[in-house]
Amino acid sequence: MNQQIGSFAILVNEYDEAIDFYTNKLSFDLLEDTDMGNGKRWVLVKPHGDGSCNILLAKAANEEQISRIGNQTGGRVFLFLYTDDFWRDYNIMVSKGIEFTEKPREEVYGTVVVFKDKYGNKWDFIQRK
Repeated sequence: MNQQIGSFAILVNEYDEAIDFYTNKLSFDLLEDTDMGNGKRWVLVKPHGDGSCNILLAKAANEEQISRIGNQTGGRVFLFLYTDDFWRDYNIMVSKGIEFTEKPREEVYGTVVVFKDKYGNKWDFIQRK
């Protein structure tokens, strides 16, 4: 059996502001932006590089979804972004105004820091040992 997660959804307020954040602030690649009609779009981004899972930027469509924007995991770290050069990418992120919730630290598994995306979702940014 060979399985993988191809995509997962993150709730966002607006497509274009989400695309701007993920492509310009986090340097992700925009894979697709297809108009689905009635104000819906199929927008996929992914971290630059091979082997990454895609993120579907899903515009919240009702009050329940709107209430979950930025807090899809009840305040826990939601996503884990790995890098091959922590300090290079960390310094780029700092220069682009990414909000970090702590200072970088060394753990048994690698160098890590928590940051928030445009909506407040928490991410671990990690270079594994």
